[in-house]
Amino acid sequence: MGKRRKYTYDWPRPMVTVDAAVFAFIKGQAHLLLINRAKEPFKGKWALPGGFVEMDEELADAAARELAEETGLTGVALQQMHTFGNVGRDPRGRQITIAYMSVVTRGQNKIKAGDDAAMARWFDIEKLPTDLAFDHDEVVKFAIKKLKGKRIYRQLCKNHI
Repeated sequence: MGKRRKYTYDWPRPMVTVDAAVFAFIKGQAHLLLINRAKEPFKGKWALPGGFVEMDEELADAAARELAEETGLTGVALQQMHTFGNVGRDPRGRQITIAYMSVVTRGQNKIKAGDDAAMARWFDIEKLPTDLAFDHDEVVKFAIKKLKGKRIYRQLCKNHI
């Protein structure tokens, strides 16, 4: 273990992660990008792309990195959506996640699973898998409500990819 740095503390601290709720309009229907987890916890469960923030990494950069590593998507305009931090949301310990959201445009919906994602897939928001990993059911519901609240939602449904 390295030398203790000034301004460090003995008490436990939470872990910080980022998650990305990325939507695409395919044949006029809103779809959400999910990954199937290749590792524990929740191996084999569907989840939003995301992961841990590195110590020297900005939050938005971490969200873009995790999205690219797990799905192959790059150049996605992610916007910070909400922070989720209920105690017990991750069996590995106290974790706070900053969730991001985006709607990709035509040509940005090509995906390929990588890193700790066994699969990556677009799901119609009306036919999502049940029992998502972590508290992603709650995060997804929040993101869908936010998407449907956008004035351009109906327009995006008409101008699908």
